[in-house]
Amino acid sequence: MKKLKISSAEMVAAARARIEEIETKDLICKLGDPDIVVVDIRDIRERQRTGYIPGSFHAPRGMIEFWVDPDSPYFKDIFGKDKTFIIHCASGWRSALTVSTLKDMGFEAAHLREGFSTWEEQGGPVERVGDDG
Repeated sequence: MKKLKISSAEMVAAARARIEEIETKDLICKLGDPDIVVVDIRDIRERQRTGYIPGSFHAPRGMIEFWVDPDSPYFKDIFGKDKTFIIHCASGWRSALTVSTLKDMGFEAAHLREGFSTWEEQGGPVERVGDDG
């Protein structure tokens, strides 16, 4: 197989060098802050299988650029609010690339450095599909 010009790991490293990263423990402390919107870009099946951060907004990775763009027919009002947006995926790779792309678009956001992978073990609350509250 032909070697790529840049690997996915190199892309993630370059993205992380230019974006704001939030540590899990710091986001746990900020949960409930009305000025913060946690955006989960994982696949819906990942959310169903492992649970999700209570109150998080689900924006599929393949749509988020369109959802944040007010000129897009897919724009979602939540992204027009004056809030702090923290994007996360499972391990922090997809969210780093996403936040880097959003930054290029002029949309400010940060990302959860370790993603959802260490959320529960660090004491973060998890809601699961079917939870009653």
